[in-house]
Amino acid sequence: MKNNLKDITKYIKVKITEVGFVDPQGLQGILILTAKDGRNIPITAFSGEVAQHIKRFINGDRTSLPTIYKLVEELAEYNYMLLTKIEIYNKESVLRANIHFKIRNKEIILKHYRASDSIALAAFYDSEILVDEIMLKN
Repeated sequence: MKNNLKDITKYIKVKITEVGFVDPQGLQGILILTAKDGRNIPITAFSGEVAQHIKRFINGDRTSLPTIYKLVEELAEYNYMLLTKIEIYNKESVLRANIHFKIRNKEIILKHYRASDSIALAAFYDSEILVDEIMLKN
């Protein structure tokens, strides 16, 4: 008998606990996402510019938005959409994310976006960040 159930991914809520740079020039970013139980995941291989935006958003600076984040903000505001959460997972050794918006009584899920940009959006909107549990380390 064939199993028709999809693999169920368990997501764990995490917080951004550190943001910085891998190199002295600030060209490559690094951040650490940590769950309540202390397990974490370091994320690298994204631009230093995105790391700077994440730092600013965490510190409450939402005034000087780069173009793409401004575009998302305007579209969301125009359509009364709220970013509720992002889900980060590993796809073919690359980190990806599903971005969940709520509009009226409906949920819209945008799938397979870059994890770093999705984390920046979650930091901007102060939304939940969820990570596939198997990715978390002690």
